[in-house]
Amino acid sequence: MSAPQSPPWLLGEKMPELSSLEVGQVVAERDFPITRDSLVRYAGASGDFNPIHYRDDVAKQVGLPGVLAHGMLTMGISIQPVISWLSGSGEVVDYSVRFTKPVVVPASGEALVNVVATVAALDEENSKARIDLTTTFEGNTVLGKAQAWVQF
Repeated sequence: MSAPQSPPWLLGEKMPELSSLEVGQVVAERDFPITRDSLVRYAGASGDFNPIHYRDDVAKQVGLPGVLAHGMLTMGISIQPVISWLSGSGEVVDYSVRFTKPVVVPASGEALVNVVATVAALDEENSKARIDLTTTFEGNTVLGKAQAWVQF
């Protein structure tokens, strides 16, 4: 996992406001490197020690292309750019995804996951915006229908 980024207000940037958003606007984008070490740490924190997340032989035995990142890890890192972008000016009030493709993590090196957050809908009456997330690995979308509603 990469180091946390400084909140925009510390960098002199304006905090997001609903009135400044437009449908189609990209509000955040970030790359996340996932390593086998990341998987071990996540397994320890989550309690998910399924061997498909750390043993190549077991993953291959059950027909997988290799060791897979935990789906909930992928989901968790995918919302992070939105949380960083909000910087305390709003909150995520709903978040859902569909797991569509795995993130295969090599024994050495990293799997690079890219997340792009785009404004998809505005609900000015309720001070909400729907943010669609496009999460990709090796050019493939790994989360389908990844959507977060944020309230300002």
